[in-house]
Amino acid sequence: MSCTTILVGKHATYDGSTMMARNEDSSSGSYDPKKFIAVLPDQQPREYVSVLSGVRIHLPDDPMKYTAMPNADPAEGIWGEAGVNSANVAMSETETITSNPRVLGSDPLVKEGIGEEDMLTIVLPYIRSAREGVLRLGSLLEEFGTYEMNGIGFQDADEIWWMETVGGHHWIARRVPDDCYVVGPNQLGIDAFSLKDAFGDRKEHMCSSDLREFIKDNRLDLSMDPDDDIIDARAVFGSHSDSDHSYNTPRAWYMERCLNPDTFVWDGENADYTPLSDDLPWCLVPERKITVEDIKYVLSSHYQGTPYDPYAKYGDLSQSGRFRPIGINRNNFVALTQLRGYMPAGHMAVEWIAVGSNAFNSFVPFYANVNRTPSYLSDTSTRVTSENFYWANRIIGALTDAHYPETRVFSERYEQKLLSEAHAFIAETDAAASSCGCDPSGILEQANEKMAGRARELTDSLLDEVLKEASNCMRNAFSRSDA
Repeated sequence: MSCTTILVGKHATYDGSTMMARNEDSSSGSYDPKKFIAVLPDQQPREYVSVLSGVRIHLPDDPMKYTAMPNADPAEGIWGEAGVNSANVAMSETETITSNPRVLGSDPLVKEGIGEEDMLTIVLPYIRSAREGVLRLGSLLEEFGTYEMNGIGFQDADEIWWMETVGGHHWIARRVPDDCYVVGPNQLGIDAFSLKDAFGDRKEHMCSSDLREFIKDNRLDLSMDPDDDIIDARAVFGSHSDSDHSYNTPRAWYMERCLNPDTFVWDGENADYTPLSDDLPWCLVPERKITVEDIKYVLSSHYQGTPYDPYAKYGDLSQSGRFRPIGINRNNFVALTQLRGYMPAGHMAVEWIAVGSNAFNSFVPFYANVNRTPSYLSDTSTRVTSENFYWANRIIGALTDAHYPETRVFSERYEQKLLSEAHAFIAETDAAASSCGCDPSGILEQANEKMAGRARELTDSLLDEVLKEASNCMRNAFSRSDA
């Protein structure tokens, strides 16, 4: 899947939480309706069989409860994508990434291996820390292999790890520094990687068990100083193609431009970095602490304020639409998992979810430690209907895009109102859950239903406004009414 990721360490966020978010985007010309569900231990398979590859994997007998965002249509498998388990560990899978022929020739992809369809289901219910997530998936990759290159995020209240597959059986992972954020745009992103740490204390780096030999035996290291312990992982494992410069690097450039506007020169002839730069930093300390709204903005962006905006009506319009937007027509959903270490474990985890094209939707928060999720999000069908969150937002996005100047303001007001109410909702629910003196899951489920109900009211109202304005803009309109 074509996706965009942002990971934010606990000292870089506004409240000290760790935050991990990713758009799941379907391939060009297709759209995948998504559900938000809770999976209970007795619903978890013990013998997992992949639909796409046919691989069979025996799973442990002690799964934890977890949330997921599977496809509404199970024809191609589960595709769980994003969730949090009852140990307050989150997983985001996957960011489809790139590699090069040297790597793929040295360790070919495995047709019968595991992939994005499978990873969340076979990993998330069994891990109690972000590090454990890397190690469990790493062992599965080494045993079964993979048929695609992917980046995967693992998160707990203290740490975030980013893992990238390297060929069919190899992988690397790097810890996100606590005071930094990381962006990922469908391109292998880890830059400097310490083999000494990965084969030593594993404080900041981990990798597959034979990676050092894999690099040496296949002459993958391109460094002029081959004895240097720090490798350039992008040069060794990644790609630098012309298509990267239209599809991938511009997204990373824009996100870093938003969050570090004064750290570098981003525009003009003397720019430090441009949309075509192959050396954009993997991680940066932001100029100010990052909020939920900041994450939503960058994952919804279409190069606003630059000549590349597909909706631009100013400046040099010859550049409009040159690069692949982040907020694209085929966003299926975006999920932000926020793990708040300062809160009791029972209501530490909040998932902020938006569906459809991110340029025209809003985050809605839901507590993760629950046994059921609201039907407005869990009962998504393959039939187009405004009765569920996914399809209502898909309709709104298509109408707003077609009549952007006339209807954009409605989505802006909707997002402002819904996010404002969302923060009030979280404060109210946190207080109730903290004072109940019992298992708060019932309180959280009731609160989630209330939030979903309010989201539905506001989404229905937005659809009314957008549809009316779009109808008024139809080309067969005529100003005179009945004589």
